[in-house]
Amino acid sequence: MNILLWHVHGSWTTAFVQGPHTYLVPVLPGWGPDGRGRAQTFSWPDTVREVTPEQLGDEPVDVVLLQRPEEFALAERWLGGRRPGRDVPVVYLEHNAPDGNVPDTRHPCADRDGLTLVHVTHFNRLFWDSGRARTEVIEHGIVDPGHLYTGRLPRAAVVVNEPVRRARYTGTDLLPALSDAAPLDVFGMRTEGLAAHLGVPEERCRARDLPQRDLHAAMAERRLYLHPVRWTSLGLSLLEAMHLGMPVVALATTEAVEAVPAGAGTLSTRPEVLAAAARRYLEEPDAAAEDGARARQAALERYGLKRFLDDWERVLTEVRS
Repeated sequence: MNILLWHVHGSWTTAFVQGPHTYLVPVLPGWGPDGRGRAQTFSWPDTVREVTPEQLGDEPVDVVLLQRPEEFALAERWLGGRRPGRDVPVVYLEHNAPDGNVPDTRHPCADRDGLTLVHVTHFNRLFWDSGRARTEVIEHGIVDPGHLYTGRLPRAAVVVNEPVRRARYTGTDLLPALSDAAPLDVFGMRTEGLAAHLGVPEERCRARDLPQRDLHAAMAERRLYLHPVRWTSLGLSLLEAMHLGMPVVALATTEAVEAVPAGAGTLSTRPEVLAAAARRYLEEPDAAAEDGARARQAALERYGLKRFLDDWERVLTEVRS
């Protein structure tokens, strides 16, 4: 199939484009949010083709995969008037947990016919009001980075983008106390100056932004993965850490309680419990490695790439038929 999708979520798209299709990704001068083109920091196969809006008008498109409400109008305009859901089959992918008026948040597709609404977690489908839209859940899949864990550095890895702006959503306010339990290495976009913002010494909360090819190796050197996020769909970095063989210390919120099984780390809604777990892993590296191995096995079984691609193949075939 020829599948049109926008480059919205680099990590998720990296898994999706491993399938057997041709993936048409819009590109614009300046690479703005409506035309980012191919990823620069992720490895995508040659089956991902950049297309301009002018080229899309003549492109055969079998399925449109939308991820933002504004893409309905973009797709119709750039496809030369072909309307998603009427002239071209459409799937709407919802990456995010609902925001505002929870649990009564109405999804933008709730009143739309002619599409399939795909949630990436069962938590999302439960909390969004999807109305009469046909819904599916296709859980995440991960391109396995391998069992890279060494845990040689007695520090905790945290991966979060824009921790200052996102604040309580990402649990940024919890980091000062957690950094007393384990020194933190925070990886992600717009993390510069995080230690100063939190009022903690730089050594207790170092911040860096790395491309994915370097990030996995850096994460795997840290003793544990810390996930203090209050409200999110399900961070792919959490699943990547588990694939790497890292033990997990995470807030027991949203889908994390389903993703991290017993024996793979510690889940709690009490930050002091997370702090105690982090200290234990620093003091007991063998226990950290054992829990990390169990985390990897659980992630491979539930979030493996083959299952993910098989699930998507089923849905894409259904909507195209």
